Amino acid sequence: MKAVYVAMMAAAGIVMAGQAQADEALAKAKNCMSCHAIDKKLVGPSYKDVAAKYKGDAKAPAMLAAKVKAGGKGTWGQIPMPPNNVTEDEAKKLVAWVLAQK
Repeated sequence: MKAVYVAMMAAAGIVMAGQAQADEALAKAKNCMSCHAIDKKLVGPSYKDVAAKYKGDAKAPAMLAAKVKAGGKGTWGQIPMPPNNVTEDEAKKLVAWVLAQK
């Protein structure tokens, strides 16, 4: 029984790692990484800073997905984030990945 549990946890870890890499790949493919980095400020805030700011905010995923699609200004300074050419599903995946950063 313990071996089954260990195998299931290992499989879950592989799936999660693959998903994290896939979402980072999506961020790169959509040019998000031109202005953002995981752990340092570039033009926009780091993804870790975004995750920390919105930790525990149940409304954040929907609000941030809308900002990814439409763009925004003022939350992190005066440099605006332009609208991005992403689908609703892609925006949700990107935001989930960003909010999972620690």
